[in-house]
Amino acid sequence: MRLAAMFLLLALPVHAETAPAATISAEIGRAGLAATQARLTALATPSDADRFARGGVTFLRAIEVTFQQRYTLGLTDRTGMLPLLRLPLNDNPHPAPIAPAAVVAIFSDAATTLSAAQTDLMAIPATSDFSVEIALADLWFDVDNNGARDNGEGLAEILGPAVLGFDADPSAALPVVRFDVADAAWLAAYADLLTGLCDVIRAYDPTEPLTRIVTARAALAALGPIATDPFLGSQGGLDSIDLMAAIFAILNQTPDAALMAEAQTRLLAMIDENRQFWTRVAAENDNDHEWLPNDQQTSALGIEVPQGIGTVWLGMLADFEAVLKGEKLVPYWRVGGAAGVNVGRMFTDPGPIDLAGWIQGWAALPYLESGPLISPANARAFDNLTSGQAPLFALYLN
Repeated sequence: MRLAAMFLLLALPVHAETAPAATISAEIGRAGLAATQARLTALATPSDADRFARGGVTFLRAIEVTFQQRYTLGLTDRTGMLPLLRLPLNDNPHPAPIAPAAVVAIFSDAATTLSAAQTDLMAIPATSDFSVEIALADLWFDVDNNGARDNGEGLAEILGPAVLGFDADPSAALPVVRFDVADAAWLAAYADLLTGLCDVIRAYDPTEPLTRIVTARAALAALGPIATDPFLGSQGGLDSIDLMAAIFAILNQTPDAALMAEAQTRLLAMIDENRQFWTRVAAENDNDHEWLPNDQQTSALGIEVPQGIGTVWLGMLADFEAVLKGEKLVPYWRVGGAAGVNVGRMFTDPGPIDLAGWIQGWAALPYLESGPLISPANARAFDNLTSGQAPLFALYLN
């Protein structure tokens, strides 16, 4: 089985769709996300469909703004280690100088916008019977902030190569998806997931380490040409060596405890919202252009979703919850028996993450304790059910 689609795109031209999409979809295609968000925000008495549309557009707008900020700076995380910075964009021929403080601003702005999206989505009653149809071909990101849809700015063009490894055909027919109240919980969960990750990055503020590395790189360049990137073969800007050094230095700082606690809260909320989704979708008896189907439905994206995946995924979420709360421990490679890392305490009592110290053990000791270890059984069941495509399905399921 091959995934034909994935998170927020994700359709290869295997499913030609001619059903008309709702007005909101055409509005996005014509006017863009920013203008559509502005109109929806001005609504005095939004319906549940309006709230979903506003939450969804605000979610996508959060992603679009990160693209615009990155494009301005010519910034991309070529290591693939940071969320929101890893998706490929068209090159900016005239980027602004890298400003270390601008990096944390990307995550701060995204967290604020994603929180607004989550608020709208969670305000929709669980019993609501709304629907919003979106033609995925209408979705695009104004990466260069010029107000026009240019080549390379379509949803599939940006996300397709990164997620599936294919070059999207902009003329290919993409499906129409009918979103409903179950999907509101799914998208709220994704908003909380990304906000939690943003909070972790903000807690380990990258500004000072990046300033140090940018300054050092400039000093090295003054002594002579800097060697070609040994991993990517690129020159100019920060290379993979700079970025990996930055990540090591960023982690080896004392994080903001309040932001780490907020990140834990967001991740736990994501689990709860996921459970709401699976409860709601299990009660559906239609089969109408589904985003993520139950066992009696089919996906509009052309994905073959294995039977029983919801039950197995909820088991994975229960494990994740137990780890976040410190009720189950994560095995540590140098300790056997019933002892491991209390990940929950890394959020409630956070400290620097010295990678060498975690490998040897001295930096891990404050979080090592005796207790029940998390079982790999649910993860193995999920991997078996998805035929070895667990990472891609995890991205889809959230």
